[in-house]
Amino acid sequence: MLPSENRLRRREDFATAMRRGRRAGRPHLVVHLSGVSDPHPAQESLPAPRAGFVVSKAVGNAVVRNRVQRRLRHLVRDRLTLLPAGSLVVVRALPGAGDVASDQLARELDAALERLLGGVRP
Repeated sequence: MLPSENRLRRREDFATAMRRGRRAGRPHLVVHLSGVSDPHPAQESLPAPRAGFVVSKAVGNAVVRNRVQRRLRHLVRDRLTLLPAGSLVVVRALPGAGDVASDQLARELDAALERLLGGVRP
């Protein structure tokens, strides 16, 4: 489970990350990353990075969707330290994500984050 300060909950936050942020697509997921607007902010004023997940009915039934969301939440929790402070991340699962193993999802998430963060290897 993600800590409370690292969860995206509001619709506006999801919309901001998906519309204004950069994205990296992979075969089974798409990662949207929206950073902070000020390039030189004071470190103590920045909130923790926050993550949200979108797993639609196209992925599978409720059991499959919940399993995919739990896997993605676990993977993102381990990678929160790589994200810039104040950033918003939305991970959107694509159809077929329920049929792949967790290690495959981890590789795709790592590749997407590496692309979005400019070569920082998770």
